[in-house]
Amino acid sequence: MPAIRPASKRKPPPEGFSDIEEDLLIFSNQMKDAQNARSDNIPKHQAQWPVFQISHKRSRYIYELYYEKEAISKQLYDWLLKNGYADAMLIAKWKKQGYEKLCCLRCVQTKETNFNSTCICRVPRAQLKEDQDIQCINCGCRGCASSD
Repeated sequence: MPAIRPASKRKPPPEGFSDIEEDLLIFSNQMKDAQNARSDNIPKHQAQWPVFQISHKRSRYIYELYYEKEAISKQLYDWLLKNGYADAMLIAKWKKQGYEKLCCLRCVQTKETNFNSTCICRVPRAQLKEDQDIQCINCGCRGCASSD
């Protein structure tokens, strides 16, 4: 959930927020649990995976409500993006062809990899060796290529 601003400067949510508020509260509670979970026995990069996955689910939920189900208004959608309920950059990628199943933005940033390419999870399963198990180091994804 985004940081709480002073009540005098904060605008009330648009109409329709009360319909999805309960679902967003569930995502918020899951995020708090993931952030407070103990990470003593796992590697540092794996400790962040649940946070990435919950953030992805929440963004996908809002994306589907607006673009696929058309259940929320444009004003509510913009308000949700502005207040940090969904990742606007990730949703912008989902609207492009070939990125419909993208797990996180770090997987397409070529500057963070050794060979200036995308993450292994972006490789279609048809191009991998049989029985080759892949998992993204950034977010724990097991494959988000659009052709899978």
